[in-house]
Amino acid sequence: MSQSPTTAVRIQAPLKTVFHALTDPAELRVWFAEHAEVDLPSRYDFWGRHTLEGDAPHQRVLEAADDVIKFAWTLDGTETTAEIRLTETDGETVVAVFQSHFDRSLIFSGSTSPLASLETFWALALGNLADHVEGRQLGPKVDYTAKVGEFSATLEIDAPADRVYTALTDSEQATAWFGYPIGIEPEVGGRFAMGGLEAAGDHAARFVSLDSTSATIDWGGMVTSWELEGSGGKTTLTFVTSGFDAAQPPYAAWGGWLSGLVELRRYLEQPNWRSVFVQS
Repeated sequence: MSQSPTTAVRIQAPLKTVFHALTDPAELRVWFAEHAEVDLPSRYDFWGRHTLEGDAPHQRVLEAADDVIKFAWTLDGTETTAEIRLTETDGETVVAVFQSHFDRSLIFSGSTSPLASLETFWALALGNLADHVEGRQLGPKVDYTAKVGEFSATLEIDAPADRVYTALTDSEQATAWFGYPIGIEPEVGGRFAMGGLEAAGDHAARFVSLDSTSATIDWGGMVTSWELEGSGGKTTLTFVTSGFDAAQPPYAAWGGWLSGLVELRRYLEQPNWRSVFVQS
C-alpha cells in the first residue's frame, strides 16, 4: 500500500456525516454506485454501470472502524486493496483513498485494463461524495459498460458563458481548477498541452476550431470538444470525447475529464474557491 493517497478530498462536514454517506446503501446509490449493499464489518459491496468490472460485487472487507474502511477488490484477475480513511479537523473531514496496484504509466500506455482507471475512478467518486455531502448538484458518472465511439456529458454552471470560456482557455485558470499543468494557446492551430507547453513541445494536441462558445481539440485521433450555451447569467456546458475505438473506450481519460469539469464548476461558482482535492 502506497504511503501517499491515490486521491483525497476535503469535505465541509463532520466525520460522522461523511462516514454515513460512505456506509449507508441508499446514499451510496445516489453518489457512488448503481448498486450497493453494506453490513460492516462483514460486507461492503458495490457494483453496476458506474463501477469498474461492475457485473457483480468483487469486494471483501478487511478492516472496518469509525474512520476507516479497507477492502480487497478483485479487478482484471488481480486482488487489489483499497483503504478509505477519514480524518476530521475543525469540522472539516479529509477522505483519502489508498489504492494498491495503480500505476499512472498504465494510462499513458493506452492500457484497457481496469487497473488503469483506478485513479480517475476514485477522483470522480470522491468529488461526487463531497458534492453530495455538501448539498450540491452531482456531476455525471462514467458508465463503464458503455461500448460506444463517443462520450458526452452536460453540466449546468451558475456563471456567465464568458467566464466559463476564459476558465477553459486560459492556461493559469485551467491549471488551477484541473489541478495539473495545462498549457493553452487559444487560437485555431494553437496547442493544448497536458503537462504544459514546454514539456509537450510539438506533440501537444491542437485546436481544430475555436470561437466564443465552442472548441474542438484533436489529440491525434481522439477528439475533445465543448460547447457553451449561456442564459440568464448561467451556462450549459456540453463536453464530448470522440474518435476512439468503441471496443476500447478510454474510461480512465473520461473519468479524469469528468472529475476536472466538476471542479471547474466549483471554481466558477464558489466565491472563495479552494480545490476540493488535497494535493499530496
